[in-house]
Amino acid sequence: MKKITIFGSTGSIGTQTLEIVRSQSDFKLIGLAAKKNIDLLEKQVREFHPKLVAVWDESKAKELKLRLSDCATKVVSGLEGMLTLATEPEAEMVLTAFVGMVGVEPTIAAILSGKHIALANKETLVTAGHIIMPLVKEKRVNLLPVDSEHSAIFQVLQGEKEAKPEKILLTASGGPFLNRTKEELKHVQPEDALQHPNWKMGAKITIDSATLANKGLEVIEAKWLFDVPWENIEVVIHPQSIIHSMVEFSDGAVLAQMGVPDMRLPIQYALTYPKRRPLVGERLSFFQIGQMTFAKPDNKTFKALDLAYQAGKEGGVYPTVFNAANELAVQKFLQGKISFLEIADFIEEKMKQYQGKYSDNPSLEVVLNVGKEIMYGQ
Repeated sequence: MKKITIFGSTGSIGTQTLEIVRSQSDFKLIGLAAKKNIDLLEKQVREFHPKLVAVWDESKAKELKLRLSDCATKVVSGLEGMLTLATEPEAEMVLTAFVGMVGVEPTIAAILSGKHIALANKETLVTAGHIIMPLVKEKRVNLLPVDSEHSAIFQVLQGEKEAKPEKILLTASGGPFLNRTKEELKHVQPEDALQHPNWKMGAKITIDSATLANKGLEVIEAKWLFDVPWENIEVVIHPQSIIHSMVEFSDGAVLAQMGVPDMRLPIQYALTYPKRRPLVGERLSFFQIGQMTFAKPDNKTFKALDLAYQAGKEGGVYPTVFNAANELAVQKFLQGKISFLEIADFIEEKMKQYQGKYSDNPSLEVVLNVGKEIMYGQ
């Protein structure tokens, strides 16, 4: 029986993870966590009967506790509740799918308590990779990527235990505005940016896909996961989203992981690793695809990608600044306070503001404080 906890159970990744739990008789759900969607969380608790459930919003947690007064599930709240859930002794694996830096501390706590991690929260490695990767090694736990791109690379490398990757080729769909000019993007609205052509995702990651900020975050995450030089992490626009990413080796061979766009595959692979299990769903048909196309990203129009490379190379708090500034800018865009093109401008301005302010090896406290400074003006 594999015992798991899910952080972000009410989001896109979380709900798809629960689909997999339903299909696997030897999975036992120990805990669930959400930020504030207690309507869906209550339904999940009543279906799966977890031992513990955590809600970030304390007032929502109180309301949920009243609703679940007829259940044996214990309700905890806030950061303390999240840390309690992350370290629950009965769980052996924690899938972390929160959006934003809220996932950093619970992930570290879970690693310190010896849990294996299925990582769908890219901000964790982006902001604190210099802390987390040494901990993973020290505690001898598995950190299994759930993002489709990083999972693809990880899957490719399972057959190449003796070969170090020379180049990582991260594929990107290009989002809903592929081949648009700056002039054409001046007046796009949130509802336009939320129309991703291939994937069903939450609002934040969908906007990030449209700006290519998401691919920038994935570049930084790939650096921590696979330890290749920055210049050997290349982004390739692949609108069909059939090749989920590729690895080039020293002899010139390029290996790819392919499949229909379905996040359940990388989620299930992380949960069942090192084994593969059957998964009900659409299968890839090359005859229906017809052709696959590839292109270089337009870094002038979508400059968030270059800013991410810059932040990653400079290190220190810059990846945190990039991440938090992007998170706040996306909020402002969704609220109609800034335009689509101003998202990248906002990130660039914040990165300039933090030039030379902190050391190259910031502590977790510094990382978290910088995130809060940008997000909440603290």
